[in-house]
Amino acid sequence: MAAFNNFNSFVEAVMEKVHNLGADTLKIMLTNVAPVATNTVFANLTDIASTDNGYTAGGQAITVTASSQTSGTYKLVADPEVFTQSGANDIGPFRYAVLYNDTAAGKELIGWWDYGSAVTLVGGETFTVDLHPTNGVLTLAPAA
Repeated sequence: MAAFNNFNSFVEAVMEKVHNLGADTLKIMLTNVAPVATNTVFANLTDIASTDNGYTAGGQAITVTASSQTSGTYKLVADPEVFTQSGANDIGPFRYAVLYNDTAAGKELIGWWDYGSAVTLVGGETFTVDLHPTNGVLTLAPAA
């Protein structure tokens, strides 16, 4: 499973009311260009091509199943997101899946997963971004 990396601006954006993770539309887009921690908005990234392949420009919305805190630790839980190739062309190549807030002005970035090498989906293949329904997509907790 690929590790989740957050963008530096995400923590500040949460504290300044840019994100409402339980209500905003969160999406995952695919890219083959490495994100860097200092990226802040969707326009900083390069989305993969989306012509007759089953991939929609800007990626797919995730389904949030829980957004809550317990004992001061917040957890965002969502269903795994599945991308399926269809049509005449391949999806990819891509190496990174990027989570961003499609509702926020500028489409603020949240984090990304690095899958270690480029992936191309052909012939109806699927690719699942495991958003870990038990541990959550992400947790936020105050420093100890």
